Amino acid sequence: MNNGKTRAVILLNGEPYRGEIPADGAYVICCDGAYSWAKGRVRIDENLGDFDSLDVTPIPPPLHTFPSEKDETDGELAVDRALSLGARSIAIYGGGGGREDHFLGNLHLLYKALAGGAASACLIGNGARLFLYGKGRQEFSCKRGQTVSLLPFGGDAHIMKLDGVKYSAGDLWLRYGSTRGISNLAAGGGELSFLVKKGYVLVIINEEVV
Repeated sequence: MNNGKTRAVILLNGEPYRGEIPADGAYVICCDGAYSWAKGRVRIDENLGDFDSLDVTPIPPPLHTFPSEKDETDGELAVDRALSLGARSIAIYGGGGGREDHFLGNLHLLYKALAGGAASACLIGNGARLFLYGKGRQEFSCKRGQTVSLLPFGGDAHIMKLDGVKYSAGDLWLRYGSTRGISNLAAGGGELSFLVKKGYVLVIINEEVV
């Protein structure tokens, strides 16, 4: 990736993210109106979009201004840009709140990132962190007592060896159209793991501790 970086951070013009945005070792792409809440808070390497919701010229100046009438959202353009630079990890901030259609579309950007070659993709909001995982063993950390939900994405998902939660499982099918997997609880030291045998699994970690 640009300057040897393999991690990308994408800032979207949804609900402004209130927390700290780790940018060390990452290439930071700011989309259009996200500049209004992100400037001065995090280093921005590239501004990207059609800039129809921004009334100032962002810094650094955009390399290219896209037309407002286009097939892709600014978020999708940013994911394409990150992948073209070789990103293996993509974290999206500011993708929640506001319009539900934009939020659902942003979830699909996680799939686009994985399908495009990224090893991990997440959507981080003020109330929750959302991760999409494909085949293989997956491990992540959270706080004991946080609500953790696992949902199939795009079809049935088969997982095994679900550990680190109150309701663990050795062999679990998550059926598309079913709500099984909602509202588990992180247990032990907050180290969760599972093995994805088939499909994609969306993991939602609520920030509030029960």
